Amino acid sequence: MVDVWWGIIESKGPKQYDWTAYKTLFQLIARLGLKIQAIMSFHQCGGNVGDIVTIPIPQWVRDVGDNDPDIYYTNRKGTRDIEYLSIGVDNLPLFAGRTAVQLYSDYMSSFKENMADLIEAGVIVDIEVGLGPAGELRYPSYPQSQGWVFPGIGEFQCYDKYLKKDFKEAAAKAGHPEWDLPEDAGEYNDKPEETGFFKKDGTYVSEKGKFFMTWYSNKLIFHGDQILGEANKIFAGLKVNLAAKVSGIHWLYNHHSHAAELTAGYYNLFKRDGYRPIARMLSKHYGILNFTCLEMKDTDNTAEALSAPQELVQEVLSKAWKEGIEVAGENALETYGAKGYNQILLNARPNGVNPNGKPKLRMYGFTYLRLSDTVFQENNFELFKKLVRKMHADQDYCGDAAKYGHEIVPLKTSNSQLTLEDIADAAQPSGAFKWDSETDLKVDG
Repeated sequence: MVDVWWGIIESKGPKQYDWTAYKTLFQLIARLGLKIQAIMSFHQCGGNVGDIVTIPIPQWVRDVGDNDPDIYYTNRKGTRDIEYLSIGVDNLPLFAGRTAVQLYSDYMSSFKENMADLIEAGVIVDIEVGLGPAGELRYPSYPQSQGWVFPGIGEFQCYDKYLKKDFKEAAAKAGHPEWDLPEDAGEYNDKPEETGFFKKDGTYVSEKGKFFMTWYSNKLIFHGDQILGEANKIFAGLKVNLAAKVSGIHWLYNHHSHAAELTAGYYNLFKRDGYRPIARMLSKHYGILNFTCLEMKDTDNTAEALSAPQELVQEVLSKAWKEGIEVAGENALETYGAKGYNQILLNARPNGVNPNGKPKLRMYGFTYLRLSDTVFQENNFELFKKLVRKMHADQDYCGDAAKYGHEIVPLKTSNSQLTLEDIADAAQPSGAFKWDSETDLKVDG
């Protein structure tokens, strides 16, 4: 898996793409007989967990932001987040005459043209489309660069002038021109009960709060829908998978308000499904849902975090499978031990191996985070090899992808338009599949 950074490729100016370094890297990978998952990374590298280098978005785009800082996500106090362009400018021609969506679309078209030989040769097999900060379909609600600390609630990021205007228009259309964006949702490191919005019987359960949360989360889903629609137009007919990443916001999952998920744009409550609508959107474009925190257990965090990564993973994976799409994933934090590996294996096959064929529930793929010197320390590498072996159910290497259900077929054209009715229907609670208590193929078993 390789981030293909917008900040590197189009750094010299509008439509001045330089693919030289990536071409060299990809050809080297091809010579080693490996496959490539290419991430269309339209966000800044730097400021998130595990970032050890800084690659900002292109300078000429940031120059636009110097004159119009509202192109960036903005919190209630007016603090800007420069990791990724605000959804509010998706369809505004502010960038040398192009909209943000056109910037992303043109970039992906140039990638296809320049990497056509590697795609046709079956070297590039996945195109994961970055849809927000850290490449994830979410708002930048918990930026460490602005002082957020786990397990803070985060903040809504819709106070730039473009999203403000959009909300006021939506509220007026709904017959409530007096409604404004939330003023009572607290700050990054507050606890839910310290706020008017997220406390028990707080604003989030009022008519006004529900309207805001529906608008906020729908903007995110339609943002993903529009950009994945562009990606599908570009890559349809080619033998590649299309994917998008959803963040594993596991803290405060056991709080009635799910505050951290709400500020990130996932309108997920005990009686409202926040993830199946995203899965339905992905299904329109034959996309794979890529999820994270697969290595985590509920006991990994303090009780005050109200964290439930195991339940969250079960919920998200279940909803994707119910929508008929494939699920892939990765670990959230670096992990080298049996505990994390066994949890990953459980999530990869929640009901274990089926001796008579393909398991009923099975993840499509897993990406290990990350390649480092630590992985190759002797004991770590031996255990890592066991993880790979167990992922393949102790089977020997098979070079024919069709034999184990991984043959990549030409990407189909998007099948229909996503509607508000689709989202409302998918948001009805539907439960999750049942997981075994532990994997049947432990790395230390």
